[in-house]
Amino acid sequence: MTAELSDEELMRYSRQILLAQIDIAGQLRLQQSSVLIIGLGGLGSPVALYLAAAGVGCLHLADFDRVDLSNLQRQIVHDCSTLGQLKVQSAAQRLRQINPQLDLQLHERAMDADSLAAAVAVVDLVLDCSDNFGTREAVNAACVAAGKPLVSGAAIRLEGQLSVFDPRRADSPCYHCLYGHGSEAQLTCSEAGVVGPLVGLVGSLQALEALKLLAGFGEPLVGRLLLIDGLATRFRELRVKRDPGCSVCGVQHAG
Repeated sequence: MTAELSDEELMRYSRQILLAQIDIAGQLRLQQSSVLIIGLGGLGSPVALYLAAAGVGCLHLADFDRVDLSNLQRQIVHDCSTLGQLKVQSAAQRLRQINPQLDLQLHERAMDADSLAAAVAVVDLVLDCSDNFGTREAVNAACVAAGKPLVSGAAIRLEGQLSVFDPRRADSPCYHCLYGHGSEAQLTCSEAGVVGPLVGLVGSLQALEALKLLAGFGEPLVGRLLLIDGLATRFRELRVKRDPGCSVCGVQHAG
């Protein structure tokens, strides 16, 4: 990647470059960054679209599922023309139309511990947009081991959650600190249902947190859990502390 912005890039990203918190230096940081997006569904769709549009240089897209008609109610990166395609292929097609300068790396198969660790190791940040507890635990463990920040979002029915876990910070909890005892609901959207704009809201907030971390501005949602009540349109924030005895991050921080 180049160390400066072209005239076309200055025009493309002009509205966010105008922000003092980003400016040209922040835009260059975005251009030189790489992220891993786990899941190209309801959450991953707005995440991928906004990060591509914002000029994040390299997006690693991970999803082994195919586009289904029932996805189109909320997974806005896909459309009728890509029904039956692998979601990473469908998403890549749309993202290239938005920003042809993107470097896209596609992970089309389910990841085991080794392939997940390898994928996390080569990026600057991970966004967990998956829809199941097991994947979230595995992604969290890989991020803790590699020392990579994790932006985690979830949405089901009319409720959403969002937090940032950053193992580079000694005071940051990890996902396991919060959910390690299985307190999170095990239902998926296909079983319990979800409204489209809610996943769009959570995914957009995930993208915002990612941009803050990559460009280096604002206050990331570390040590805080944002709870979204879509039915009443209310937002609530809870403080989350690191668990010194956490089986995932406790030993690393103690050492």
